[in-house]
Amino acid sequence: MSSGLNPGDDAPAFSMPVSGGGHVDLAGLRGKIVVLFFYPKDDTAGCTQEALNFTEKAAEFEALDAVLVGVSRDSVKSHDRFRAKHGLTVVLASDTDGAVTDAYGVWVEKSMYGRKYMGIERSTFLIDRRGKVSRTWRKVKVSGHADDVLAAAQEI
Repeated sequence: MSSGLNPGDDAPAFSMPVSGGGHVDLAGLRGKIVVLFFYPKDDTAGCTQEALNFTEKAAEFEALDAVLVGVSRDSVKSHDRFRAKHGLTVVLASDTDGAVTDAYGVWVEKSMYGRKYMGIERSTFLIDRRGKVSRTWRKVKVSGHADDVLAAAQEI
């Protein structure tokens, strides 16, 4: 299933509980640039590296008035452990019911060792200050990705 989200589209609204308590919602971030990055699972190799890469660039994103929000279907408790273990500073949002991963079209059929299963396709959505999709990255390769997203955010 593809979300069909393209630059210029309204970003689907979301509200999710986050690591450390509280909630994040798109309406509350209006006026800021939002980097919404979806990743499959807390504390796995690729996901850890991606979150560390965004954490390393956090000050540069903040200078652009950009907010980094990582999303997986893991629980808030799992996110809290993940952040503490790796010293992550990015906000991690919990989409346990799958509503947001569905709305963004990142809950897809995957295949590993010949076994098919449903999971999150590593994807990032850059959302401008008006709540419009500015850029999308699907099937993200972790290496260099945070730099690519930062460069795109600097163009907004």
